[in-house]
Amino acid sequence: MTSIWLRILPYIAALALVAGALFGAYHHGVTVTNAKWQAEWNTRDTRDAEARATNEAAERTREQVYQQSINKAVQDGQRIIDQATADAAAARTAANGVRGAADALAARLAASEASGNSCTAAASKAASRAAMVLADVLKRVDQRAGDLAEAADQARARGVTCEQAYAGLSK
Repeated sequence: MTSIWLRILPYIAALALVAGALFGAYHHGVTVTNAKWQAEWNTRDTRDAEARATNEAAERTREQVYQQSINKAVQDGQRIIDQATADAAAARTAANGVRGAADALAARLAASEASGNSCTAAASKAASRAAMVLADVLKRVDQRAGDLAEAADQARARGVTCEQAYAGLSK
């Protein structure tokens, strides 16, 4: 029996060497294939990272352009609001002159009512009261018109600012 084993042993050894060589070749092929794919994946990951960095830089630039356009719209809007406020102050000053004239007219009518004869005193008194009421209404209307004009000017300025900011974003 030992002689059979001694005769078969070289064949078994040769078969083991062939099986070992085949396994080694297979393992080497798998390793080379894995290394090839890993290199391709690394290349793809590098390209993806570069593309992501490029896209982020482009988006940051676009965001800065948007922010600058919004800042400019806000500055322009504030300038318009400041101008509207200055115009309203100038209108108030002019309106104070009109109100002063109405007060002077009412005072003059009241003074003329006090001095006069008794015949025309009743008619003069009614006319002077009507003129004083008219002067008071004129003052109130002028004040309210000034307030409304100021509010409308500021609302318009804010609307223009909003439109400019939107136009800057939608470009």
